[in-house]
Amino acid sequence: MFWQVGDAGQPLGRYIAFDFIDGKHRRADCPQPQRLGQHPEAERADLGSAVRPYDLLIVGGGVNGCGIARDAAGRGLSVKLVEMADLGGATSSASTKLIHGGLRYLEHFKFRLVREALQERTVLLNAMPHIAWPMRFVLPIGPGQRRAGWMLRLGLFVYDRLGGKGSLPGTRTLKLGADPTGAPLKPEFTKAYEYSDGWVDDARLVVLNARDAANNGADICPRTKLERTGRVDGLWQAEVSGGSVVFVRGLVNAAGPWVADVLNARLGANSAAAVRLVRGSHIVVRQMFAHDKCYFLQQPDGRIIFAIPYEGAFTLIGTTDSDHDGPKDQAVCTPEERDYLLEAANRYFADPITADDIVWTYSGVRPLYDDGASSASSATRDYVLEGSDAGGEVPLLSVFGGKITTYRRLAESALMKLRPFFKNMGPAWTADAPLPGGEFTASDLPELIKRLRESNPFLDESWATRLIRAYGLDAFGMLDGAMTLEAMGQVFGATLTAREVDWLCRNEWARTAEDICWRRSKLGLRMSAAEIEDLQAYLIKQPG
Repeated sequence: MFWQVGDAGQPLGRYIAFDFIDGKHRRADCPQPQRLGQHPEAERADLGSAVRPYDLLIVGGGVNGCGIARDAAGRGLSVKLVEMADLGGATSSASTKLIHGGLRYLEHFKFRLVREALQERTVLLNAMPHIAWPMRFVLPIGPGQRRAGWMLRLGLFVYDRLGGKGSLPGTRTLKLGADPTGAPLKPEFTKAYEYSDGWVDDARLVVLNARDAANNGADICPRTKLERTGRVDGLWQAEVSGGSVVFVRGLVNAAGPWVADVLNARLGANSAAAVRLVRGSHIVVRQMFAHDKCYFLQQPDGRIIFAIPYEGAFTLIGTTDSDHDGPKDQAVCTPEERDYLLEAANRYFADPITADDIVWTYSGVRPLYDDGASSASSATRDYVLEGSDAGGEVPLLSVFGGKITTYRRLAESALMKLRPFFKNMGPAWTADAPLPGGEFTASDLPELIKRLRESNPFLDESWATRLIRAYGLDAFGMLDGAMTLEAMGQVFGATLTAREVDWLCRNEWARTAEDICWRRSKLGLRMSAAEIEDLQAYLIKQPG
């Protein structure tokens, strides 16, 4: 049973509704105060018959929330998404940046999860060739490893088959003494298996889903917190930060690590489902190898650590799996996790790395569904959708767990559960729909980079490649025929200019230097503290 939160006699401020004109919806801020127990349709005599509530309010601007918003808006539902911080500002920008089936899940017999993830890997690579691409993974075989070579080869055989027809190239065996990938490794590693998976810019994945949702009419509101809500006369009535009140027909709780907080504190509901908070930490060091393949490094404790080419001049090493009991928004790489990752890499690479080689660390809290597993590493990465409908109306759907690779499939499953409440909902559509800027094929990338340089002669190869990789076809509109560097405005450093910054503020909800340097891009790795401060000063001066 769900109970209304808040005092029914207290005014909650403005409400925000949709005004339908010529078959399209636009936001309407209605200034008169409302009270719990009232909603727009009850005030039709004063507000006019055109006023309608939203269909869905989505709480949480991570990959799951933005993915659901995109799917729902594209099916014709009116959608509002609120996120208390920046889009993708927590877990969804702190992943290992991989879209993969999860090879290690096979030893836990998670065949359905692996198959679904591998199918989605193909869908995502096609939908966003600018921010995601295939990558080959090298799995060295050597002494002291818990998994025998024959077992690994069998697992890779199954992995390749689960990927299905049209999947990425299959597994092959490497003799490391004769292959470039063996050069950085210690001499005791003479053999490896090489297989396929994919890489993705996770933070850009989130914001591109938000942009596509907005393109389809969704109202995307970062830095907006759900304060309280309750079911009232066939609708949800929700107060968000700033005193605004929204009325909606259905509510989706996709708050990630905060899903239980939203469910139990702000909604006043008690859920049987539980979240296991698992911290994943990563370190970034100077480039350890020159090729573009990733290493899959088995550890004595059974963990898997990846060493991944990163941002052209760096290597990303991660991830850890530790139960997290601190504040959800203050996850940091601990000294113990840092040392664990350094030791994990040094077991394999000939040139050792130390803490002095680290240029950046980051951590995220994964909101895994608590299946009672004995360790954080063995906890399921599958998702659970828990629903309530209060006797057949005003549905609430909460999202527990999940992984970045299957976010689109999760969104489809969420909309399937909500379909009985929205009879006019359109069909599923995202499986073959590119994300903004991604309306091309991966083979077109070299030609796009060439065209961008021809249109904007001041760009060098590296700069043009970065822009196409980040924005795809949108890079052409961003630069809009700028023929000189001066036309790009202030240069903050690392090829970041005022024109790009202004475009991010207008189109991708960027507001701070952190948004731009560490989520919309990773240029913070190449910019000095003074340059980032200059950027923040510039942003403060911008209107709005």
